[in-house]
Amino acid sequence: MNMNVNGQMDNMLAYLATQGTDLALKVAGAVAAWMIGRWLIALATRLLGRMLSRSGRLDVTLVDYLKSITSVLLTIMLVLGILSLFGVQTTSFAALLAGAGLAIGTAWGGLLTHFAAGVFMQVLRPYKVGDTIQAAGVTGTVTALGLFTTTITTADNVTTIVGNNKIFSDTIQNYSALPVRRVDCTAKLAHGIDPDEAIERLRAAVATVPHVAASPAPVIGILESSSDGLTLCVRPYTSNADYGQVLFDTNRIIAETFRTAGYPVPAATTITVPAAQR
Repeated sequence: MNMNVNGQMDNMLAYLATQGTDLALKVAGAVAAWMIGRWLIALATRLLGRMLSRSGRLDVTLVDYLKSITSVLLTIMLVLGILSLFGVQTTSFAALLAGAGLAIGTAWGGLLTHFAAGVFMQVLRPYKVGDTIQAAGVTGTVTALGLFTTTITTADNVTTIVGNNKIFSDTIQNYSALPVRRVDCTAKLAHGIDPDEAIERLRAAVATVPHVAASPAPVIGILESSSDGLTLCVRPYTSNADYGQVLFDTNRIIAETFRTAGYPVPAATTITVPAAQR
């Protein structure tokens, strides 16, 4: 038994004598490669972040994500390079990573479509945080723009989270893209009221409403005629921030103007059903 133990010790000492130095050099080289490689990766991602941020075209969220992706990919390449120092065949690892990526892509297909749409929206910038938009059937103010979802706060103060792909594949209306937007109101006139006179009264009254833009000027005209009388359109312009208040104030000024002028309230149409159809 002692001879077997002595034989094993001799074999181990012989191996260390012949291969130990080479193994120690490989380990030292791997440690040095890891430390230098991680330092270079950190430097590269930092420079990439500065370059992308300096352009001013990309959102901070996208810049951070691109830095993270770059760091992960370079780290994987570094690990494969270190493994090759020990004679490990890295082609099998590369095939394994490719297979894992394909499996993850298949399983997360729906999520990745939202990510792809989020990347395009970060680059194309159809809207930004703070804009009031209508997209995917939701109208409100954008409070967060992520890589997978967009968070919108509606007018009734409800936080709504919508997938980016659903927004990107639908029509997007950005109410904040232009300096002013139109406020649509209507005013009913009873029969016998001169529409030109009513229009002039409204034109002067609407001009006094706070936050109504002077250019473009408010549009006031005859919208339609019915058995109840005439319907006027009253359409001032204002900034998106003042839209709601101008809408309320315009409707109020219409009622006050017609009351001051003594205009009667249009009579509702009465529909008589013949006795045979009752």
